[in-house]
Amino acid sequence: MSDPLRRIDALVEEDTLPSPQVRQQLRLAAGLTQVEVADAIGVQRVAVARWEAGLTQPHRGNRLKYAHLLRKLAAKHPDVVEGALDEG
Repeated sequence: MSDPLRRIDALVEEDTLPSPQVRQQLRLAAGLTQVEVADAIGVQRVAVARWEAGLTQPHRGNRLKYAHLLRKLAAKHPDVVEGALDEG
């Protein structure tokens, strides 16, 4: 499978996350802070910061919530996803 197709799959699979850079870009496109994302998921802001930096990955429960949020943001901001595909 080609790399762009893997990135697309990452946005639609239930618990697969896009790259850390795309995570951050989606959050910023939505005008959300790391605190707002953390509150919605039920974690501390530093966890979101680490996920966006690629330093850590959320565990299964938080991963499902985070992936759900990112899919919703990607649907609202498809330009972010398309830009990531163009860059990759």
